[in-house]
Amino acid sequence: MLTIEAYQRKIDEWVRTHGVRYFSELTNTAILMEEVGEVARLMARTYGDQSFKRTAARPDLADELADVLFVLVCIANQTGIDLAAAVERNLAKKTERDAKRHWNNPKLTGLNQHPDGQES
Repeated sequence: MLTIEAYQRKIDEWVRTHGVRYFSELTNTAILMEEVGEVARLMARTYGDQSFKRTAARPDLADELADVLFVLVCIANQTGIDLAAAVERNLAKKTERDAKRHWNNPKLTGLNQHPDGQES
């Protein structure tokens, strides 16, 4: 299994070996938006109301998501962000902030009960 830390190192090695250097942060941000757009387009056609063109090959969602992750990791690497640590902090923030919020959302649960059985 590939850890976030190992993936960041692997991407850095790949960029330095095959890509010569990282694109600028601004260029990588534009590329990230481009890749996210490709995911959005695929989602709209696969799960939404739009249809695929008859002649177009259907893209692979896993591959498109991997493209997004690749560019995201490039941006993290070139800006000195430890993504594993950032993910841990972010999950802790969400856990504290949203501990009961989603359980109190009848749009999600249809009722107002926390998984421990207590009313929220």
